Amino acid sequence: MTKSSNKINSKNVKVDVHYLTRVEGHGNIVVDVKEGKLTKCEFQVIESPRFFESMLVGRSIWEAQHLTSRICGICACGHSLASIKAGEDALGIKPADETIMLRKLLLYAEQMDSHILHIYILVAPDLLGVKSIMPLIKTHKSVIEMALRMKRMSDFAGEVLAGRHIHPISYVIGGLTQLPAQEGLEKLYKQMLAARQDGEETVKILKKLKFPEFHRPTQYMSLTADDEYAMYEGDLVVNGKQRTKVSDYKKLFTETVVDYSRAKIATMNGKSYAVGALSRFNNNYDKLNKKAKAMALDLGLVAPCYNPYLNTVAQLVEWVHCLEESIKIMEKILKEGLNENKIVVSSWPKRSEIEKVKHKPNTGVGCVEVPRGSLFHEYSIDETGNITKANCVIPTNQNMGNLEEDMRKIVPELLGQKTQEEITLDLEMLARAYDPCISCATHILDVKFVNDKRSRTVDTQTKSKCLKKLQ
Repeated sequence: MTKSSNKINSKNVKVDVHYLTRVEGHGNIVVDVKEGKLTKCEFQVIESPRFFESMLVGRSIWEAQHLTSRICGICACGHSLASIKAGEDALGIKPADETIMLRKLLLYAEQMDSHILHIYILVAPDLLGVKSIMPLIKTHKSVIEMALRMKRMSDFAGEVLAGRHIHPISYVIGGLTQLPAQEGLEKLYKQMLAARQDGEETVKILKKLKFPEFHRPTQYMSLTADDEYAMYEGDLVVNGKQRTKVSDYKKLFTETVVDYSRAKIATMNGKSYAVGALSRFNNNYDKLNKKAKAMALDLGLVAPCYNPYLNTVAQLVEWVHCLEESIKIMEKILKEGLNENKIVVSSWPKRSEIEKVKHKPNTGVGCVEVPRGSLFHEYSIDETGNITKANCVIPTNQNMGNLEEDMRKIVPELLGQKTQEEITLDLEMLARAYDPCISCATHILDVKFVNDKRSRTVDTQTKSKCLKKLQ
């Protein structure tokens, strides 16, 4: 049978991708088509469960941000900031405007760091027909050097602003423990100015690459604000219309357990939805700065965009936006300086005195936009300030159901048009387009009952009931 006839007559397709590459964590893609009918379509998260919410229970709210920054090495700053915001909400603490400005700067740096990693290291190999970045080091050495230079700039921003990018140190409830060094700020500013040219070159490169054609409108959720492209604060918005307070996030969407994955799947009004760069772009396009809008136009990205593969292009637009906003903040800091009395926390409780301070039992919610979408932290505290209950809602969990819906739509469209190998690649690229952070998404336990000499896995119905009781 020739390759072309295989495309035309393909009615039985089985895709079984174990350990999807070039994503964070471990996930499988399982698709089964029999006689032209899609009988199975799953994105299975097989990463070992990590019970970080349980680890927080009994710990002081004052140390939560240091613990939660360990959830993710890519979004360590985002987790830390969401945790800090939840803690401040629970304690009734309002940080100074200068502190919020520095937090936004740190969040912009992390967006740039993760986006450029995803664009060049994880996605580009697919578009250039290679298995990984390694062959590109020989064929596109100058481009890879540029990508690493762009990433080093944002990594250095984390070091200057928070002591280190992975697991930041100095950002705490109420403010910072110390100001960024002037020498570091000046060096960072110069690196940001130089990065403009690298961003322009990246736009030229991305324009030459061909992304798969696929369209599926869905629900797009993100933060939104009246006066800026929201990443640190604002209300939640769906498709640019429905607005909800962050504190009411549980009224907006729900998370459920599925028996084939260790990650929950989130739905809104019983349907899947998306978060991340493309959702932010669709909801907040008019708030992008002029340079980012011009780059979007140059790249042919128009809001609303319903092609999930173009999430990568939206990431580059956001990279440009974050760089320009960061430069504005840096110029303000270097010109006006930082008020240490407003930013540095002098009343931070000593470890030996933490539980002696009395607090009003309360619940606080914090949300920030991390590279992969809206991240939520929620903590309840007792009178000693210890956490009695914690909940973290990860962007990848929210995207999981939407990815599967995309898969269910695209597979029938590809049947008869592409070979099984080509279908497999398109599905891998689709999953990578969402830039999943799979390790962060694992919250549940694969329950087994053990009876002396033998063990047995519970049936699906019983397992689901047990898992729901654990939530």
